[in-house]
Amino acid sequence: MFVMVNLLAHVGPTARKVSPRPGGLDAGPLVRTGRIWRRVRRALLVATPLAALAACTVGPAYRAPATPAPGAYLERTDGITGAPPDLTAWWARFDDPTLTSLVRRALAGNLDVAAAVSNIRAARQQEVIAGAQGLPQLDASANASNTLLSKNAGFAQLAGAFLGGGTGGLGTQGVGFPGTNFSTYSAGFDASWELDLFGQVRRSVEAARGRAEAQIWSLRDTEVSTAAEVAVDYLTLRSLQRQIAVAEHEVQRRQQLLDLVQSRRAAGLATRIDVSQQQVSLSAALSQTPVLEAEARAEIHALGVLLGEPPEALSAELTPVAAVPPPPPAVPVGLPSELLRRRPDIREAERNLAAATADVGVAVADLYPNINLTGSADLISTSLSNIVAVNSLQTAATAALVQTLFDGGRRRANVHVYEEHRKQAYYAYEKTVLGALKEVEDGLSRYGGERRRNALLRTQVQAAEAAYQMSGDRYKAGLSDFINVLNAEGAVLDAETQLAQSDGQLDEDLVSLYKALGGGWSGESGNR
Repeated sequence: MFVMVNLLAHVGPTARKVSPRPGGLDAGPLVRTGRIWRRVRRALLVATPLAALAACTVGPAYRAPATPAPGAYLERTDGITGAPPDLTAWWARFDDPTLTSLVRRALAGNLDVAAAVSNIRAARQQEVIAGAQGLPQLDASANASNTLLSKNAGFAQLAGAFLGGGTGGLGTQGVGFPGTNFSTYSAGFDASWELDLFGQVRRSVEAARGRAEAQIWSLRDTEVSTAAEVAVDYLTLRSLQRQIAVAEHEVQRRQQLLDLVQSRRAAGLATRIDVSQQQVSLSAALSQTPVLEAEARAEIHALGVLLGEPPEALSAELTPVAAVPPPPPAVPVGLPSELLRRRPDIREAERNLAAATADVGVAVADLYPNINLTGSADLISTSLSNIVAVNSLQTAATAALVQTLFDGGRRRANVHVYEEHRKQAYYAYEKTVLGALKEVEDGLSRYGGERRRNALLRTQVQAAEAAYQMSGDRYKAGLSDFINVLNAEGAVLDAETQLAQSDGQLDEDLVSLYKALGGGWSGESGNR
């Protein structure tokens, strides 16, 4: 609802001059200005009963949805506990200083995080804009103009008959004759404000505040994703370096076996086929290293970009080989009900729902009348010397009530549109909750499955190493064909490679679980 009062002080054309009071001070305009203010106050008294309606805020009141959550997670495995987790800096659980450093630097320099911070600042300014609609607005103005009346206007004789003046300058009553050239001066101010009778401004502020809070949770969700992505890339890098080490060790072993076969061939104890087969086996092991090295460099490049730096910036820091950090022995996950409060994307969706509910109130308030009160006080003169004079004062006051009687259903349709937007926001919130619960259950399932697979692979590696040792001994003793050595050799490489991959996958699954639990943000992340 709109209530406006304009208080204008202008300098413009006038016909008469008023002599100043003794002492050179003309108090007339001050007296008349006081009268204008009294008129304005009377207009405000008319608006006072309307202002009592300001407590009326139309539209639906927001209530946070009560979403039921399971009592516990279905997927449980060894190492998982239901204790309340502290996920603020979950990466520290890997006890790897390099990983901790990379995550902290990424949260400070990542460009997605920077963009999310910028979105918060913009949303807060939108809140200021919404609130400004209910505050007074003051404008100041000053201008000067020059007017030359047309000599061919057609009313020169009529003006002369009524005013009896000549053709030069202004007539005695202040009417300009054709051909007259005169200046007009003005200076003043306007004041206006919107009276929020039905809560339209309050609902607008409520909607803007909800969206600003949603942007804060969006930043926290970006931090969760950034920390998880850094950890996954880093752990993948260490896993690849482990696989490279396995491949290089296997190359050395196959080279040693090739040397042995060639020696036996020289002594007539092995065939040329044995030598050729071992050369093929060595070449196969050598061919794995370049691919793994290229993938490792790609991970280093990805980490550099995640930190907001050039791709090659971390090469010197991360190229040296380091061990794959082991997962912590116990992983507390808490209860599903805690997840609804901790996941930033759920909190963001809830704030968007609150904003959409407030938007409905803004649309409903548009169905009610607009109340406009306007007042003006002008000082108008053609001379700067008598601007501040009683005869330069011009006043006007207007009161208007505007109610749209027919708009083809546009405003009511607009209300229905925002009601549908509110429903869509609710559906998005429910979907986010269900998706979060699914991600945690999936994460628990994958982590538990990989733990079991990892234990089996360790047993497999031990068995493969023992089989390779026995086949080698039997071959040296002439009790077995060389093909058995080759098979055992391939089994060892395959088992060790799978174990190295599983160690990395186990860490990655744990990172995904931490991300699904909403870990990686702190309460200070929204105060940027």
